[in-house]
Amino acid sequence: MRRLLLLLGASVLSGCLSPLPAVDPQMAWVDLSTPTPGGKLMMAERLDNQRLTDGRFFQVTPGSHELRVRFDFEVFTGGSGFLNDSSERLCYLTIRYDQFEAGQRYMLEGRSLAFTPSARLYNAKREIVAEDREVLCII
Repeated sequence: MRRLLLLLGASVLSGCLSPLPAVDPQMAWVDLSTPTPGGKLMMAERLDNQRLTDGRFFQVTPGSHELRVRFDFEVFTGGSGFLNDSSERLCYLTIRYDQFEAGQRYMLEGRSLAFTPSARLYNAKREIVAEDREVLCII
């Protein structure tokens, strides 16, 4: 049983450490980021309502697509001294963008302001091209 658990743990860890695939010049690439304090995790969840196997990025054909990401972040609820209280929120953010271009890189950033998450999609010139249109928080 112990060997089985070690093997399972090693296989999960090796999946996280695998290199990113090569960028396909016929596709658009979307990186994920959480620049705000408290942003813990942002993972690609669905592309056009299809579950993804690698949550570290999106690679999409040119044109219109709907991206859904999982965004985990901490909410600081107060406290004093060493007893700062925080809780974690788990939300799913959906963004639709109609003009993905082949060979272009985009950045999808998840942000939080207190209990309110949001997402913005930036093009290579750092211009906002889309914002979240749906937010669903579980906790």
